[in-house]
Amino acid sequence: MSERLTHIDEQGKAAMVDVSMKPILRRTAVAQGIFSAKKTTLDALLQGDLPKGEALAVARIAGIQAAKKCDALIPLCHPLPLEFAEVTFERVSDEQLQITATTRINGRTGIEMEALTAVSVAALTLWDMTKAIDKNLRIDSIQVLEKHKETIEN
Repeated sequence: MSERLTHIDEQGKAAMVDVSMKPILRRTAVAQGIFSAKKTTLDALLQGDLPKGEALAVARIAGIQAAKKCDALIPLCHPLPLEFAEVTFERVSDEQLQITATTRINGRTGIEMEALTAVSVAALTLWDMTKAIDKNLRIDSIQVLEKHKETIEN
């Protein structure tokens, strides 16, 4: 393999990538994951009828908050002034809820880690808020769906 890993310096040590000379571009990322639970659990979740309260609103805010704090959670992520973060939920089957996060920034580095973190923390929040009524919860398929950048027009 001739390509050098970007987070490894010449001595083989972990290092933050220098993006200071990269152009500022509009960058967008979309990540997605699946939260699985019993049908009755998802019914209660979507109706806002859980013992811990309205879980979707809490998970949405938790995901957005996590995207904003990605650099504090993942050591070599750049601190980014996140300009947009959205977390949405869609029931895709009786026992599956799809979580989608979209993040956007005008910056020098990608924003996919923030989208992935938003999905992950939203899913973990749903787990926390439903674990008392369902012992068969599962989180699957967290992945980046889209990642693109475009030149900013002045």
